[in-house]
Amino acid sequence: MPLENTPAARISALSAAQKAYFHSGATLSETFRRTMLRRLEAALVNWEKRLCDALWLDLHKSPEEAFLTEISIVRGEVRNHLRNLGKWMRPERRPSPLKLLPSKSRILSQPLGQALIVSPWNYPVQLLLNPLVGAVSAGCTALLKPSPYTPHVAETLERMIAEIYDEAYVAVVQGGREVNARLFDMRWDVIFFTGSPALGRVVMAAAAKNLTPVVLELGGKSPCIVDRGADIEVAARRIAWGKTLNAGQTCIAPDYLLIHRSLQDRFTETFARALQRLHGDDAQQSPHYVRLVNDRAFERVAGYLSQGRILIGGRTDAADRYIEPTLLGDVDPAWPVMQEEIFGPVLPMLPFDDTDEALAFVNAREKPLAFYWFGPEKTGNEALLRTSSGGACLNDVIMHIANDRLPFGGVGNSGIGRYHGRDSFDAFSHRRGVVIVPERTDLPFRYPPYKGFRWIKKIL
Repeated sequence: MPLENTPAARISALSAAQKAYFHSGATLSETFRRTMLRRLEAALVNWEKRLCDALWLDLHKSPEEAFLTEISIVRGEVRNHLRNLGKWMRPERRPSPLKLLPSKSRILSQPLGQALIVSPWNYPVQLLLNPLVGAVSAGCTALLKPSPYTPHVAETLERMIAEIYDEAYVAVVQGGREVNARLFDMRWDVIFFTGSPALGRVVMAAAAKNLTPVVLELGGKSPCIVDRGADIEVAARRIAWGKTLNAGQTCIAPDYLLIHRSLQDRFTETFARALQRLHGDDAQQSPHYVRLVNDRAFERVAGYLSQGRILIGGRTDAADRYIEPTLLGDVDPAWPVMQEEIFGPVLPMLPFDDTDEALAFVNAREKPLAFYWFGPEKTGNEALLRTSSGGACLNDVIMHIANDRLPFGGVGNSGIGRYHGRDSFDAFSHRRGVVIVPERTDLPFRYPPYKGFRWIKKIL
């Protein structure tokens, strides 16, 4: 189902209309923002089946997984914003120093203006609409660009957005990389992009021409460490779930496993049992096992299967874009499977002999989007202090994204900026510092000829 590119003239007209709409002041009131958030909340209920059907067609994603990993997360985000919007919008008082008395100091959160939101294909509902919640909450307009690799979802989202919002406020455009390039060359007040680090660099370079602020939610190779003292049953079950969720096509999936050498054999056996409990004897027959998004993705991920010894899994079906959950051993850190983000259900496993060795391995690479640790909490907290990542879990994977009261975002190569909850509101806002000075009170020391300056220096 190929999508037609939105014509350049149409994109320019939408941008101009949204600019005029924002400058009209229509988006500024709390009442307006709440109304628009409630429209989105209602649409997620009314369009749930249609969105789930589209996710099944594009990704073979079950209705249960679609709701848990896409729709419910956006609904939770909307509810959080409706609960807190009034508090977030209120001016924040700040103390004024002695030298500015009797002035009052405030921080005003004001919308940045026109937002461009570009989303990827792996969670095409969540990763388009969750940023939109922040844009609506902050009082911005938004032009949305879904991924063409999930065309049924993109078309469904376009129809849903057109039903609930005027296009001068929020609209959807469609197309491939040529449309992306056209959008990035235009002037926006903020760009929110989710995708790969390589594409993030392209977005940032284009935004720099107009000094446009960006939020870049990227990815990378997120490590998972299983150290001595870990509960192997728990670790294997949770890692198997996190690595096969969306068939591993998750930016915060465990990308590779570092395991204490003494635990390798036991983990391998336990991991195999965990996969069987999750997906049965043949994951291809499971109604809950997602497919690779397209042939190109299948070929890339299948190519990793020869870069190590297959310990578990390894079966493929190109016609079905199916890759069985696979655990690889005897992996060379210099091979592509350890250099590139896998974005599929293949998990390379490397042994280590002591914790320092594992942490040094992680720190020698780019800062990841997520860091996972299984073992005693005290040792895990020490590992957190000695590493850097966008987010982290101790004795679990993925679940930090489920808490909409925690910021979500990358660091270094894995991203710039953060969102969810208050951080989403702030991502689309400018925090404007304001000093309010009484007209009739004017301290004379700031004016020449600076009489009594030696006394003034003592209070500055």
